[in-house]
Amino acid sequence: MIEKYVRVSIFEQGLPVKYIPYILYITFLGIIYIANRNFAEKNTAKLAKLKTRIDDIRTDYITQSAEYMTGSKQSEVAKKVKDRGLGLEESKIPPYKIEVK
Repeated sequence: MIEKYVRVSIFEQGLPVKYIPYILYITFLGIIYIANRNFAEKNTAKLAKLKTRIDDIRTDYITQSAEYMTGSKQSEVAKKVKDRGLGLEESKIPPYKIEVK
């Protein structure tokens, strides 16, 4: 008699069949959410690696640029030429301007 007023079994009313589309939709959204999170984590890890690589390359560039700037000074070039024994001498006379009339 109590069963008449209180339905104990949820399967009698077809509850699972009625809510299957909603359950599938929620499951689909959950899978999409998990996939999106994994994709974002992978991209974040790649981004962190690329940032460290960019910092390393920037450091190398600055170092090489500084070495080039010091190595291309007139005094440094004269030292290198003298050390290698190329037989070249530094000009003591300043350059003069050629004017065409």
